[in-house]
Amino acid sequence: MIRVREHGETGPTVIVLHGGPAAVGEAAPIARRLGSEFRALEPWQRGSGAVRLTVAGHVSDLEELIRIRCGGSRPALVGESWGAMLALAFAAAHPKVPVAIALVGCGTFDLPSRERLREILEDRMDERVRRAVAAIERETRDPGIRMRRKYSLLEPLYNRDPLPVEPDPEVPDDLDLRAHTETWEDMLRLQREGVYPASFRAIRSPVLMIHGKYDPHPGRMIRDSLLPHIPHLEYRELSDCGHCPWRERTARETFFEGLIDWLHRHSSG
Repeated sequence: MIRVREHGETGPTVIVLHGGPAAVGEAAPIARRLGSEFRALEPWQRGSGAVRLTVAGHVSDLEELIRIRCGGSRPALVGESWGAMLALAFAAAHPKVPVAIALVGCGTFDLPSRERLREILEDRMDERVRRAVAAIERETRDPGIRMRRKYSLLEPLYNRDPLPVEPDPEVPDDLDLRAHTETWEDMLRLQREGVYPASFRAIRSPVLMIHGKYDPHPGRMIRDSLLPHIPHLEYRELSDCGHCPWRERTARETFFEGLIDWLHRHSSG
C-alpha cells in the first residue's frame, strides 16, 4: 500500500494527486486547504524499485487506495500537472469510480502541445538563466537533486508571482529520478500507441480543467486535444497565474474558491 497523508476528517472524500511524476509532497498545500472542507487524501505515488513503473501500476495503486480507504463511496479526484494526467488515466480505466475530476495545470497529450511548451520555455529563458543551468549541470552530481535545483531555478518561467514553497520536513531533498523517468516514458509510449487521449471517451464524470494563463503548458491547446474525447470538459483560465495556482499571490484565493465551490456542487454524486 502506498503512503497516504490525510487532511480533514469530515465531508466528501477528495483524493489529491501530486505532479512530477515523482514530485511527492507537491500537492500537499492543495490537500491541506481542501481538508478544511473535505476529507482530503494525499497519496504519495509509488517510487522506483524492482519492477519498472508504469501508468497502469499507478492506476492500480490508486484503485487499491480507493477500495481500502473510501468505504464504497465515490471520491472526487484533484490532480495537478502529471497528477491531472493520472486522474484521467484512472477515470478511463474505472469510469464509474470518480464522482468528479479537477485538472490543475494539466500536462500534455500530444506532440504539438509539448513543442509549444518547449518554445515558450525557450523564449522566456535569458542568458543568465542558461549559464546558471549549465553550472548546476556541472556542479551537481546527484541527478535527482540536480533536477530539483534546475526546477527551482527555472520557476520564474513557470509561475508569475509565487509564494515561497511551504517547508515539508517529510519530503526528501532529492527527486526519485528513476520513478519520474520510468513513469513519464510509459505515458509517452501510451500516447504514441494512441491509448491516450482516445480512451478518455469512457469518462462520464464532470471534468473541470483549471489553467493559469502564464503557465508554459499551453492550456487551450491541451484543452482542445481533450475536448474530442471529453466533450463535457469545463475549462477555466486564470489570469496572472502560472503552473501552480495554489502558490500564486494574485490567483491563489480565486483558484481555491472556484475549486472548492465546484467540488461541493459535484461531490455529492
